[in-house]
Amino acid sequence: MTDFVIPEIKASEDEMIAIRHHLHAHPELSLEEFHTSELVAGKLEEWGYQVTRGLGKTGVVGSITKGNSGKSIGLRADMDALPIFESTNLPWASTSPGKMHACGHDGHTTILLAAAKYIASPACEFNGTVHLIFQPAEEAIGGADLMIKDGLFERFPCDCVFGLHNMPGLPVGKFGFYAGNFMASADTVKLTVNGYGGHGAHPDRTVDPIVTGAAIIMALQSIVSRNVTPGETAIVTVGTFQSGIASNVIPESAVMELTVRAMKPDVRNLLIKRIQEIAELTAKSYGATCDVEVYDSYPVLINRDEETAYARALAVEVFGADAVLDEIHPSTGSEDFAFMLEKRPGTYFLLGNGEKGEKGGCMVHNPGYDFNDEIISTGASFFSRLVESYCR
Repeated sequence: MTDFVIPEIKASEDEMIAIRHHLHAHPELSLEEFHTSELVAGKLEEWGYQVTRGLGKTGVVGSITKGNSGKSIGLRADMDALPIFESTNLPWASTSPGKMHACGHDGHTTILLAAAKYIASPACEFNGTVHLIFQPAEEAIGGADLMIKDGLFERFPCDCVFGLHNMPGLPVGKFGFYAGNFMASADTVKLTVNGYGGHGAHPDRTVDPIVTGAAIIMALQSIVSRNVTPGETAIVTVGTFQSGIASNVIPESAVMELTVRAMKPDVRNLLIKRIQEIAELTAKSYGATCDVEVYDSYPVLINRDEETAYARALAVEVFGADAVLDEIHPSTGSEDFAFMLEKRPGTYFLLGNGEKGEKGGCMVHNPGYDFNDEIISTGASFFSRLVESYCR
């Protein structure tokens, strides 16, 4: 794979690895990426980009134009870390307890910076405008949506947008493309059951929110099996159930939080509708009420056929057919790049971080995970070739 890496990118590899290790050691959570975004902005300015700070609070956009074709392309990387205590004991491990780059966004940021340095150099020949989008808050809040609402595509028009994610479990440096509905929508649903508390010895004088909540949880299990068309992907998971602090006290309320996933927008809408109906009506049958709140919502990520086929063909041309994996399946994970793909055509693809049991094989969101530095130059070279190929 290294034979296909752009020489100028290969020459900067040690510099980029050092940047990646620095970012890993100094992780910042969603919308707290102040140091990260300033580092990114400083590098972009150093290389000659027009830099805009503060889009979506901590987002950065670097723009550069060569020639006069009028074509434009957007390349995106996410920057935020996770609230996880790291256990790798690596020399570049997190120096902020309880914060960790456990999803590889330090690597994604570095890949785009490595591409940025080459794209700005005389060696990179293209005819058009490149917008490099360094996005905050992918892990929570939906930083892509925040940037869009701040005028991302009005201020920085893009004919198409591309993004990538490292993927443990896939061979190092191998590419994975999938056209169509690739990643699930994600909604968090909070259910607050309001009962009437009292002494545990006199349940007849109360409206028990714990019993009511348990009934709601069991009733929710019927949605996927009885309301969703067989064969469709749908997930309703109750992740938390909190109520009460003493064994002899029936509390006033109970709170549950659910994660809801679907691969199609209509299925997503059905799930939310049925959750609300079941929660409210089940609570009523027990003499209680239930408040339903839906938040942290990400849409289905849908890769457009044309851009996916274009990127896949380019990867084969640049790296060879063996570098592109044949079997890539949709994921019930979610990704807020979906917001950008709702606004502009494009595709989101995978880059292998290492197979299980090998370097880079530890799954993301795990305290033992680390981004594989071996794929920085591969990802940067592909982003750069996308620019050179698209903006001719």
